[in-house]
Amino acid sequence: MIDPRILRTFLAVCREGSISGAARWLNISQPSVSVAIAQLERSLGGGLFERGRQGISRTPAGEALLRRAEMMEVLLADAEEAVALARTGIRGPLRIGGTPGALVSLVPSAIARMERADHMALTVIEQADAQLTDLLRRGEIEVAVVTTGLEPPPSDMIERSIARDPFSLIVGRAHAHLGPVVSLKEVASLGWVLPQAAGAFHRQIDALFLAAETTLPADVIRCDSLLTSKAIVRRGKRVTVLPRGVVEAELSMGLLRAIPIADVPITRTIGIRTLAGRQLSELGSQFVAAIVAD
Repeated sequence: MIDPRILRTFLAVCREGSISGAARWLNISQPSVSVAIAQLERSLGGGLFERGRQGISRTPAGEALLRRAEMMEVLLADAEEAVALARTGIRGPLRIGGTPGALVSLVPSAIARMERADHMALTVIEQADAQLTDLLRRGEIEVAVVTTGLEPPPSDMIERSIARDPFSLIVGRAHAHLGPVVSLKEVASLGWVLPQAAGAFHRQIDALFLAAETTLPADVIRCDSLLTSKAIVRRGKRVTVLPRGVVEAELSMGLLRAIPIADVPITRTIGIRTLAGRQLSELGSQFVAAIVAD
């Protein structure tokens, strides 16, 4: 059994990149850190660090332990918070993450279902696909809400598709003359707002224009904020392409209009990812049940 205190010392060495840095961080002596790491290596039967002129680096065994040490740190913090919350009658904590479009499409209605029961402590983190995978592996989120079906999930992840949402041309009142159906070719010369960062959404937009045999627009504002992108379209003459569910609120108020794209009926699939082999908390399981019921 690994002593959690020694595991905390190991984490400090990994994060600070040196024995001396870990000692300063933990406010203990360097020999104490060295003794703790040596004891940990003996108990595990192998080295965790390699020492060289450039300092220390982790061995494969050290890399494997780091991931689990990070998960253990989060688990211990969660346990402390869960006990404190339970004393006040609040369930949790639960942390979920997601890409902007996937979150807005699925999470609000799931939370509304969960809140009918009782109080809960839930944190929603917005990140890109690659960051969400890292957060899942470190145990910092239990569930990731993402675009699914574009490529196989990592081998240590379980992916489940939940909903489908067609892409539409999104326009403001400046383009009231357009519709009821458009082709990308006829609107490619307009001013556009499109995503900047690489990721599932960016790849789908590229695939959209490729399928329509149309080059990407030249007059483009690159923006990764959905809120800002929608505001630019709503207040000006630029257009964008988004899944209809992402702009449902603006559509219902008449602030934006979604026009079907005739030549490329591409649909986004959204769902959840979880870490294989990790049992969800009670609240995490209830969140998954609520989001699947959407």
